[in-house]
Amino acid sequence: MQWDRLLNAGRLCRPDFPEAPGRPAYLQDYDRILFSEPFRRLAQKTQVHPLYEHDHVHHRMIHSLETASAGRSLGVLAGQAMLEQGHITEAQREVIAGTVQAACLVHDIGNPPFGHSGEDSIGQWFAQQFQAETGMAGAIPQAQQAEFEAFEGNAQGFRIAAALEMARRDGGMRLSYATLAAFMKYPCTAEAQKLARQASNGGYVGLKKFGVFESEAALFAEVAEATGLRSDGAGPGKYWRRHPLAFLVEAADDICYRILDLEDAATVGDLTTRQVITCLEDVAGKPNRADDAAMTAREIVAMRRASAIHQAIISAVAAFMDNYDAIMAGEFNEGLMEVSSKAEAFDQMKEISNARIFTARRKTELEIAGRQVIFALLDHFHGLYGDLRACDWDVEAFLADHGYWAKLVRAVDLDLRGITDEYSAMHSLADFVSGMTDRYAVKVRDMVAGRI
Repeated sequence: MQWDRLLNAGRLCRPDFPEAPGRPAYLQDYDRILFSEPFRRLAQKTQVHPLYEHDHVHHRMIHSLETASAGRSLGVLAGQAMLEQGHITEAQREVIAGTVQAACLVHDIGNPPFGHSGEDSIGQWFAQQFQAETGMAGAIPQAQQAEFEAFEGNAQGFRIAAALEMARRDGGMRLSYATLAAFMKYPCTAEAQKLARQASNGGYVGLKKFGVFESEAALFAEVAEATGLRSDGAGPGKYWRRHPLAFLVEAADDICYRILDLEDAATVGDLTTRQVITCLEDVAGKPNRADDAAMTAREIVAMRRASAIHQAIISAVAAFMDNYDAIMAGEFNEGLMEVSSKAEAFDQMKEISNARIFTARRKTELEIAGRQVIFALLDHFHGLYGDLRACDWDVEAFLADHGYWAKLVRAVDLDLRGITDEYSAMHSLADFVSGMTDRYAVKVRDMVAGRI
């Protein structure tokens, strides 16, 4: 893979769109993402703790902004190292930093309400529909069922950026090819992932999950071709190797959520400040001098957190450069933090998170409640799409003949454009529910249940 293609500033569905003087494509990408409605909704979406009322607990928007900041630092330092080794030009160094920052900003835009438990709940609901083999679910080809049963926020994010947002024009937000490719952690469809695993190629890091729905497969193929990503397989089994900058985006995400989840755990009482400080010092090292006696425990945690992020970024860049040739050949098969000098410390943080944070009582209780909310919403609105199907997908006739559904469509501003069959209807249902914020999901559930 070559940097002159990897940093392609052309836009999805508008490859010849010119860059404005002084406003490179990556900067325009950042602005388009930041001012979009899906990004705004991240302010009310769970990072780890659903529906938590504490103001200092992270939500998805804060996490995305912090990840974008860490990503820019990773891009700056990796770009400088590549420049010094003669791999890139000085101009490309700036593009790399800006592209990683923009890709980090958009990386969670497809996440549903209630965090990863919400993602699991949506998949479980669809799996039940397919097991029943009735109604719309029975009409979805088995090859396409997997992208609903294992509902994937990464694929939903690409769908939002590439198709749904910006009045559903061709290319959606029309982000640059470079940003969209750097965003894509899993450059494959669910079907390609399955076929690659059957062919014993499933060990590749980019095949751990799928990142593209079949409905947007052609759009990502355009991105991959424009940026010169290496491909494997053919037909429905075709997939791509990651864009090199996707490893920096992934590292920024890993650094921020591993470290800042610990800080949140101290805030809500799942871990003691002493436990958190010890974990952070495993990453950052102990300070050279004693802390000011006037500092509070929270201030000490904040200081250690800043140092830990800095040291983790340095170690990720070193890992990127140590594996540069394999990354550029599409053969690197790990996450940067997993092979970095901080790998042991990050493994320890992961173990603590799994044992103490992700299983905390209040978090578990709220995840159970969130599952019930999502199931109730999907059950209710599935009936609406079923009646739309009975009208042969004629939205105007459907709304004219179904007074209750017409009122509900108005009440929630449901977008029914582009539905032509069961597959697009099921995606529309997933778009609607996954796009909700935590509190809006509860509000709509209460409305349709008559609890207002």
